[in-house]
Amino acid sequence: MLSSEKIKEIEKFALKIRIETIKAIGNLGFGHIGGAMSIADTIAVLYDAVMKYDPKNPKWEDRDYLICSKGHAGPTIYSALALKGFFPIEELMTLNKPGTHLPSHCDRNLTTGIDMTTGSLGQGSSLAVGVALGNRYSGRKNTTYLILGDGEMQEGQVWEAVLYAAHQKLSNLVVFVDYNKKQLDGYTADINDLGDLKSKFEAFKWFTQEVDGHNVSEIYEAVENAKKQNEKPSAIILHTVKGKGCSFAENELYNHHMTVSRQQMEEALNVLLNELDRR
Repeated sequence: MLSSEKIKEIEKFALKIRIETIKAIGNLGFGHIGGAMSIADTIAVLYDAVMKYDPKNPKWEDRDYLICSKGHAGPTIYSALALKGFFPIEELMTLNKPGTHLPSHCDRNLTTGIDMTTGSLGQGSSLAVGVALGNRYSGRKNTTYLILGDGEMQEGQVWEAVLYAAHQKLSNLVVFVDYNKKQLDGYTADINDLGDLKSKFEAFKWFTQEVDGHNVSEIYEAVENAKKQNEKPSAIILHTVKGKGCSFAENELYNHHMTVSRQQMEEALNVLLNELDRR
């Protein structure tokens, strides 16, 4: 169980991730703000309390791996990596610009600390299964974490990977589903309803939990529970809000990808900076 001090530390880290991500996207003038914000608390938990990594040796073979299959949330991970010292934080201002190391979607060949190239939705699921299987064959005592978007759960490739991971009993694989209930062009329930995701994962013989995806304590405890069992892959369904914590995005229906004015950016940053000061 996390101490109250550690919970506050992670919550502050999540605020800092949101601040740096909004700065980067706002400086560019457009970007995938909705899904970047909804996953920020999970990224904070992973990089502040869960994952093994070394910013000075990002290719360390025994590190934990993070594969963000919804690659358009890359800016959130870039912010966490910069805040943890993988590269200078000033690089965040080059997001998605010519010559940058920080493209719109995750690219392991360009960005220090990114473990897998993603962006074509669904493919990250198969890649994560391969990484987890390879690490187990190599005898490494590490964990592969995979982030899937809820709209992405409509991809058939995801369920092929889910089936095979269960067949291989990949208990070193933990999947997060960012269940913010929206995809690019509306609500998932209106476009292609996902139904009861927990029951579906359980039908595939996964160890499955549901948590508030903005409660860092619940996210941490779910990861700990997942790592205690060694017979099944784990799924953690994160009930989230798309655009969470970003004043100009949180209450918009179509907030998957937005243009961002300087005024909107400054107003959003003021809200978050004031919240950071209060903690």
